[in-house]
Amino acid sequence: MGCKFLGATALVAAWALGSAPALAQPTEITIWSWNVAASSLKSTVEGFNKQFPDIKVNVQDLGNQQVFDKTLAACAAGGDGLPDIVTIENFEAEIFWNRFPDCFANLKDLGYTSEIQSKFPEFKRTELEVGDVAYAMPWDSGPVAVFYRRDFYEKAGIDPKSVKSWDDFIAAGKKIAAANPGVVMAQADFNGDSEWFRMISNEQGCGYFSTDGQTITINQPACVATLDKIKQMKDAGTLTAANWDEKVQSNTAGTVASQVYGGWYEGTVRTNSPKLAGKWGVYLMPSLTADGPHAANLGGSSLAISNGSQHKEAAWTYLNYALGTDEGQIAMLKSFGLVPSLLSAEKQPFVSEPQPYWGGQAVWADILGTLPKVVASRGTAFQSDADGIYKATQTKYFAGGYPDAKAALDDAANQIASATGLPIAQ
Repeated sequence: MGCKFLGATALVAAWALGSAPALAQPTEITIWSWNVAASSLKSTVEGFNKQFPDIKVNVQDLGNQQVFDKTLAACAAGGDGLPDIVTIENFEAEIFWNRFPDCFANLKDLGYTSEIQSKFPEFKRTELEVGDVAYAMPWDSGPVAVFYRRDFYEKAGIDPKSVKSWDDFIAAGKKIAAANPGVVMAQADFNGDSEWFRMISNEQGCGYFSTDGQTITINQPACVATLDKIKQMKDAGTLTAANWDEKVQSNTAGTVASQVYGGWYEGTVRTNSPKLAGKWGVYLMPSLTADGPHAANLGGSSLAISNGSQHKEAAWTYLNYALGTDEGQIAMLKSFGLVPSLLSAEKQPFVSEPQPYWGGQAVWADILGTLPKVVASRGTAFQSDADGIYKATQTKYFAGGYPDAKAALDDAANQIASATGLPIAQ
């Protein structure tokens, strides 16, 4: 409580001049995060403490759902119990700003200038700012790619560069399964997640809501084509059901040939399956047509500072180092594959270097090269409602509960309209 800080502006100015200002007394800031994201934050602490030795950073890995649930409960209780910094997924962010506009600090009051804001792509900031308030700072992004087992594809005679469409993916999957007994082409969490729908619909420029967040678009033609294609992949055996943990186990056990995810999944594969170095590669996601877009975003998070924090200046100093400098961002990319949102970080030499784990492929150049093509996708304040309705609709459709994908998504659109009061786009 009684700590005195240099003002945020003075801190940033002193930092820019290469000096590490000493705080009046050591301060500890606490961060809630999860999984590889938490590990990535820990990887920045050594570099941060070289410049700011008086700020101790305590990263707590609580698990994804726990962070969301605890943050929601704490905000509902007036911010009571929140740590200094919270990790918030972009697509869920607007739930917090909409329901609890006073729960998090306006970063602009702490030194988040328009100059710093402009260092990040627009699609990453859309969901983090409301009017003149910046509730969070962009962290990582999730450009989608196919992570694949080179040996399984080679044994089946499949060149990944030839897999341009999702129909190609289905055909390749049949050959790969035949050539590698006990190996499935890819996996999807059909019971607990909407990941495949969100990836492919975003690729096709569609989503639950319009980009201005004002209308429901889940039953638009591109979304219908997406759901139809996912069912075709499921029916063909190209996609088999598996949750997050089961996918990680399949990767290590060598029972899956491909995983389709945001670029952050690189760290998950590499850190959980270290003995498979050299056997994995990456290629661009297929599209509905061979010449269609081959870029989408899945996931990506931000860091927000709680309004009740007694150490806002110290928390901002850490945010600006970890997310606002090439050094902080590249440390996380190197260690755990967290894909930078910071535009300048993408020009760092490391991004173009061959990666030994990935068979000498410069995977980051390939993955980050798709970022400029990603279409912005809004989560909106109704993300949880829409996602829950979509998942229930998907389950019913796969079980034969609708005559076709259009009927399924028309029903989902009507349910989302009832839950949110938003109109369905015509």
